[in-house]
Amino acid sequence: MDTTSAGPAAGAVGLSARLVALAWVTQFLVGTDLFVVAPLLPAVAASLDVSTASTGLLVTAFSLAYVVASPFAGWLSDRRDRATVLVWALVLFSVANAATALAPNFGLLLLARVVAGVAAAATGPTVYALVSSRARPEARAQVLAVVGSGLLTALWVGAPAGALLGRHVGWQAAFVILAAGTLALALPHALAWRSGRGAASGMPNAPVRDGRTGAGAVVSAVAVTTLWAFSVYSLYTFLSVALHSDGRATAVAWLLVVYGVGAVGGGQVGGRFADRAGAVRVTRTALALTAVLEAAVALVFPVTWALACALGLFALAGYAFFPAQQRHLADLFPERVTAMLSWNNSALFVGLSLAGAVGGQIVHAVGYPALLYIGAAAAVPAWLMARGRPAGSHGEEARA
Repeated sequence: MDTTSAGPAAGAVGLSARLVALAWVTQFLVGTDLFVVAPLLPAVAASLDVSTASTGLLVTAFSLAYVVASPFAGWLSDRRDRATVLVWALVLFSVANAATALAPNFGLLLLARVVAGVAAAATGPTVYALVSSRARPEARAQVLAVVGSGLLTALWVGAPAGALLGRHVGWQAAFVILAAGTLALALPHALAWRSGRGAASGMPNAPVRDGRTGAGAVVSAVAVTTLWAFSVYSLYTFLSVALHSDGRATAVAWLLVVYGVGAVGGGQVGGRFADRAGAVRVTRTALALTAVLEAAVALVFPVTWALACALGLFALAGYAFFPAQQRHLADLFPERVTAMLSWNNSALFVGLSLAGAVGGQIVHAVGYPALLYIGAAAAVPAWLMARGRPAGSHGEEARA
């Protein structure tokens, strides 16, 4: 079942269409849970009689729990059966979302979001590791991009849908649906990954000691992701706020759709080219274009039609980085792939959190376009750090 092609697309990545779809839906639901909280904060504040500023802790608690738990979850997944870890993580995720919906006060709601962050930390990287281990090496980044598009789709489809549901039915309904959805995925995951573990790619499920890559290589590799995330999410996080302040609130929705479509397309392009031209080459190109296009967005920000064009191109280039980076890490650290993808996701959340914390102060002090120039500048050291990595990933480049 796992390695039998189901149509051309499935055959191209060495996975059944059902496995790819299952992984995609899982990432979509986890992403929706992550992104839906922000638009629901006013409703949560009114329901539990707390300030809107206080409800911002719900986002912070989830993110911090994810950053702290993700490396441990990856370490555990590489030493245990990954499918089992994923199933229990989905069950825990479902329980956390049910607790979120049923929380009678803000303290218990905050605790529920911490548990959800821990469960998400064990879910996302394990899904990536499972599909990476099944994909043929020459198509590994492509399948990672397809699965990762579930998370990006949640950014511009799942979260707005959840917010709309919360507005008309109550914010709790969104989390009840997420709880039911993730619980329903547990059994298919328990059955789908059982046969032929790791056979498709030759990447074992149990770790083998490898002295080639130490702590310095790990830090260097994932630091690139942190800088990339700061660059990309400093633009995205404050885009709506800047447009509202500029009197262009009516343009927010369709500009976010342009951005979201560009991001999904960028992931697919990045995955395809990483498999063909080499992952490091794609990460360097994506980072260079991210810097240039973020500066371009700053320049054309006052003109809406030009902003739309620049945003689409920026998202296309910027999000080409992530599947290529995942491919690079999977190839460079084959014996601890889940741990490395977990560290990479933690690095992503660190960069995202820094963009939110620092970006707000910069926008308040000197304006949104200035933040974009700073974000563009952050992509430059990321490009320089990525530049030195091909020597450490010669096996990957030879296979690409």
